[in-house]
Amino acid sequence: MRYSAQKGTGDILPADIYKWQKTEKMFADVCHSFGYEEIRIPTFEQTDLFQRGVGDTTDVVTKEMYTFDDKGGRSITLRPEGTAGVVRSYIENGMSSLPSPVRLFYNITAFRYEKMAKGRRREFHQLGLESFGSAGPEIDAEIISVIDVFFKRMGLKNIALHINSIGCPACRSKYNEILKDHFRPHVGSMCEDCQARFEKNPLRMIDCKIDGEKEIVQSAPRLIDYLCDDCKAHFEGLKANLDAVGIKYDIDPNIVRGLDYYTRTVFEFVSENVGTQGTICGGGRYDGLVEDCGGTATPGIGFAMGIERFLMEAEAQGVSFEPNDNVKIYLVGMSENAGAKISKLCYDLRLNGIGCERDLMGRSFKSQMKYAGKQGIPYLAVIGDDELTSGEVKVKCMADGTETPVKLDGLTDYLASR
Repeated sequence: MRYSAQKGTGDILPADIYKWQKTEKMFADVCHSFGYEEIRIPTFEQTDLFQRGVGDTTDVVTKEMYTFDDKGGRSITLRPEGTAGVVRSYIENGMSSLPSPVRLFYNITAFRYEKMAKGRRREFHQLGLESFGSAGPEIDAEIISVIDVFFKRMGLKNIALHINSIGCPACRSKYNEILKDHFRPHVGSMCEDCQARFEKNPLRMIDCKIDGEKEIVQSAPRLIDYLCDDCKAHFEGLKANLDAVGIKYDIDPNIVRGLDYYTRTVFEFVSENVGTQGTICGGGRYDGLVEDCGGTATPGIGFAMGIERFLMEAEAQGVSFEPNDNVKIYLVGMSENAGAKISKLCYDLRLNGIGCERDLMGRSFKSQMKYAGKQGIPYLAVIGDDELTSGEVKVKCMADGTETPVKLDGLTDYLASR
């Protein structure tokens, strides 16, 4: 029987993995430069964590989660996002006792059962970060800066920052009543999801994928016009901090994000390139989430970015990804006697962090030379009986054809300097 990858999953092959590795390393480097440390969380959690954390009115929880009962009868869910698991870890491991803000970043796989689309899979990969303990707008601007610096260091251009505030529970409660008054005469003609959200979470109606373009949604009152004084001051503080570092932004009152835990600041980075318009990453503040998940009241903020979506945008923009140069030299065997010496040389080179290859397929001399050329290995050395006798080998630079005589016992030092 011949097997295939499951729908919505896929292999990342050696021909592409270097793009992922560069992206992941650059993200980690940028996060470290801001004082963030990596956290690794389990692939699955108890289902209730996501129901409480992500929100039981969201599409993620109601339609997209991979949920099952384990052999002990417990309801388990493959993580659909990273924030809830990081919050659980923050609480469980007593991180509130650490100096604030607690800054964490992650690189995870996540799982959502949704319709397939370009740049969207059912098993996907996310880069993200979370910060706990700081209530002011300065931290909001800082994590937006993380993304801005990452994009610039990766060479991504024409990406616009959109920001909004969706207020705190107090001002949002008043706004929800105003929004319900607006939608009430029309709710019967709206989709089933919007009808269900009307009572539980009318704010989510603005983000509807079906009704979002209808005039009744487009003309809805804007939450940003109904913020309380504290939320207004916080949003003004965010804008002032972004202005101070020179990060441009657009205010987009329609950003509400798809998860229920967000409060106050929400934002998205959106591509402005023809053919790839769409959200590259997004996030926001969630000041009530830690308490909702069983911890003490702690302000928090974070974001997530799909690696697949980022790489699709990078490719469309022609961002350069240099392939890994892991193998520095190919050692060609000219005689049977050379085999043992080549094995020892390869071992010593690898022990010192220098990648090398040798023939393992019984190829002829000519075929070995051809193979080394095809692989793009930068240096080549031929070892036969003469080289064993003299203890010296000629190292050929494949780029310009020059040859340098090198003692066999000095090969490691020679290549380490190249």
